Amino acid sequence: MGTVELKDVWKIYDNHFEAVKNIAARVNDGEFISLLGPSGCGKTSTLRMIAGLEEISRGEIRIDGIRVNELEPGDRNIAMAFESYALYPHLTVFENIAYPLRIRKVEEKEIERQVSSLCESLGISQYRNQRPSSLSGGAQQRTGLARALVRPAAVYLLDEVLSHLDANERAMLRGEIRRVQKLMKLTALFVTHDQLEALAMSDRIIVLNDGELQQIGTPEQIYDTPENLFVAGFVGEPAMNTLAVNRTKNGTGDVLAIGGQKVAARDMKLASLPDAESFIIGVRPKNVVLGAAAGCIRGKVHTFEVLGDFTLASIMLDSGDLIFKIGDAGLRLSLDEPVSFSFEPDKVLFYDMKSTRRILTGR
Repeated sequence: MGTVELKDVWKIYDNHFEAVKNIAARVNDGEFISLLGPSGCGKTSTLRMIAGLEEISRGEIRIDGIRVNELEPGDRNIAMAFESYALYPHLTVFENIAYPLRIRKVEEKEIERQVSSLCESLGISQYRNQRPSSLSGGAQQRTGLARALVRPAAVYLLDEVLSHLDANERAMLRGEIRRVQKLMKLTALFVTHDQLEALAMSDRIIVLNDGELQQIGTPEQIYDTPENLFVAGFVGEPAMNTLAVNRTKNGTGDVLAIGGQKVAARDMKLASLPDAESFIIGVRPKNVVLGAAAGCIRGKVHTFEVLGDFTLASIMLDSGDLIFKIGDAGLRLSLDEPVSFSFEPDKVLFYDMKSTRRILTGR
C-alpha cells in the first residue's frame, strides 16, 4: 500500500517567499506521478515536504492515511533518490545498494538475492564489485536508484534523477525505471522539468508553475487538452500554437480577425462557444493542415527542417506571429514560399483572453 495526499499544502520561507501555494492532490497506490514544471515552480519543495526535509507551512500531508507533518523523515516510510548520486565512495556498487538492507539487519542470503535482482533489472550487474569513482554518470545514477528501490517503502521519491545524464542514457534509464516501477507495483513521485520525460513515464502528471497547481491529468489529457495557456506552452515540442482572435458577424456567419487577416469561420466549431468577441485559439503543430481551401490563413515559410522521419516548418503571418507545422518526411517547402493553411476543426481549443483558462465547448 502506498498513497500520498496533499491537502491545501503551502511552503512559505522565512523571507515570506511562497514557494508552494495551496496544493491539493492525491497519489494512488501503484501510480507513477510526475511533478512537472520549470525551475523554481515549487516541485522540489513539494517533494521535500513529503520527505520531511522541509517543514510544511500550512496544510496537511498524509502517507497511507497517516498525517506526517510532525514525523521525522525516517519515520515516514519513504525512500528517496536524488539528482546527485550521493554514493559512498569507499563502498562497491553492491555494498552501496545493500547498505539500506544491512542497517535493517536483513539476512545476507536475502540481501544477495534482492541486490542481484535490482542490479540485473537496472543493467549494472557487471559493476557490482567496482567503486563509484570508476563508473560513468549513468552507472552511478543507476546505482543510486537501486539503493533507493531496494528497501521496502510506501512511496519512492525521485528528484531530477535523470538530469545529469546524456540523451541516450536518459532514454534508456527512463524506460528501465518505468519497467521496475510497474513490475514491483511501486508508488513513485518523480520530479522533472523535462516534459518529454513526464509524458513518457507517467500515469498522471501534476503541472506546477509559480508554486501553483496548473493541471492534473494523464499524459494524453495534459497534451491534448491543456487547461490553460501555460500548460499549452510548456508541454509539447514545439509548443501548442496559440493565436489571438477577434470575432465579428456578417450575413453569412462568423468572421475571424486572426494573424493580421480576416477569414471565414466555417471550418471552426464555434457553435457551442460563448459569444466572446475576443479569445485565443490553440492547436498542436501536427493538426495544422496545409492547403489552398477557401477560408485558409495565409503566410510565408519562415523556417523549414527535415528531422529524420518528420519535418518541422514555421510559417510567419502578416501579424508577425509564427505558426509551427509538423509534417511527414515527404513534405518539402522553400523559405519565403507563400502557403495557406487551416486547422483540423475538432482539434482546435479555445482559451479565455483574460483568465487564459480553456473555454469548455461541450466537446
